[in-house]
Amino acid sequence: MTTSRRIVVGISGASGAVYARRTVELLVAAGVEVHLVVSPVGQRLVHDELGMEGVDLETFAGSPDGAARITLHNFRDVGSSIASGSFRHDGMIVVPCSSNSLSSVAHGAQQNLLHRAAAVTLKERRRLVLLHREMPLSAVDIRNMQLATEAGAIICPASPGFYMLPRTIDDLVDFVVARLLDLVGVDHDLAVRWGESKV
Repeated sequence: MTTSRRIVVGISGASGAVYARRTVELLVAAGVEVHLVVSPVGQRLVHDELGMEGVDLETFAGSPDGAARITLHNFRDVGSSIASGSFRHDGMIVVPCSSNSLSSVAHGAQQNLLHRAAAVTLKERRRLVLLHREMPLSAVDIRNMQLATEAGAIICPASPGFYMLPRTIDDLVDFVVARLLDLVGVDHDLAVRWGESKV
């Protein structure tokens, strides 16, 4: 019987690979078993924005030991374990979430593993968080956000707050990632809460 927490993480083709890396790093640090699926455009942005050749699990995890807690699934393998409702997990985060992936979630399209895993997460009534990063929003995006929300997803735009007086890009990234972790119930010690002083 599995007792470790499991979170599925999807990286789709929107700018914001730094959010994905930090999310995975903090999940691993919290002892979570991470199941990762990366779209081809997501992989290109990992290269362009993080300088990675391929998906370097050690870099995502923050350490060689941490990489052992990550399972990388093939984007095309819709027969992978995370494509099945019988695969038990504690939620899924799509970080970043492109408008294309938002549309696929909103309309139940399941042409690849990322979208299939998201659809299964919804049908099993598990938490699905979409970190939509694109802007401005078209009327189509807004309608898709409504449909996805009505289906059970949580739309979490990459909109950092400034009340903590961020000084670096890392501070802004941590603010957003902390909200993602909160939404899937993973504890963290990032000082990002209103009314709580920084350590």
